[in-house]
Amino acid sequence: MEDKNTTETKKVIRIIIVEDFKLTRVGLRCALNANDDMEVVAESENATEGLKFIERYKPDVVLMDLGLPGMNGIEAMIKVKEFAPETKIIALTSHDRAEEVVAALSSGASAYCLKDIDPQKLADVVRDVSIGVCWIDPMVAQLALNSFPKVENIGFLPNKSQSEGRVPLTEREYEVLKHLVSGKSNTEIAKELIVSVHTAKAHVCSILQKMCVNDRVQAAVKAVKEGMV
Repeated sequence: MEDKNTTETKKVIRIIIVEDFKLTRVGLRCALNANDDMEVVAESENATEGLKFIERYKPDVVLMDLGLPGMNGIEAMIKVKEFAPETKIIALTSHDRAEEVVAALSSGASAYCLKDIDPQKLADVVRDVSIGVCWIDPMVAQLALNSFPKVENIGFLPNKSQSEGRVPLTEREYEVLKHLVSGKSNTEIAKELIVSVHTAKAHVCSILQKMCVNDRVQAAVKAVKEGMV
């Protein structure tokens, strides 16, 4: 009599890779497909094509590079969460900047991995993320934690619709804040809003002052925690 366990079909985690360097894509695909519970169903070198694949295949997990040409990974993550909210996203990058960590996690990423991660560890992260676990590379975890501002009276987070305790930002400053949360630089914000870099920088400085924070990272974290964007 055949053992029931041998006849049961093991759930295969369906994965899409969005990464602009072909050599990196090949390495990721080979490393993940080496696991019998994983299958890379599609891969793309840019976000636009990647989004089409994600919408078509509705994968369990997406490995998303942040530094993509054209539409960056942060922008792509936000779009993925709009049409495929059940799909889990792992942010992949070679950078360990606090701004990127905060922006990625704020935009829907369930994990943040540096590209030099051990292949077997990456497979473990994929498995964990597919069942709802969040993970941050230990190399950047402390960096991310240090970026969170110290908040008193934790437990009450004012909503943007509440007049009491609301940060008095102008409509344009809210626009700038949204781009800031997405991890954009002053130059990128200026391009998006069709203003000068000097004007964009002035808006950012005004936002930091009104929000009573010291830098862009703290502003982004506070905006997300308090439901401002």
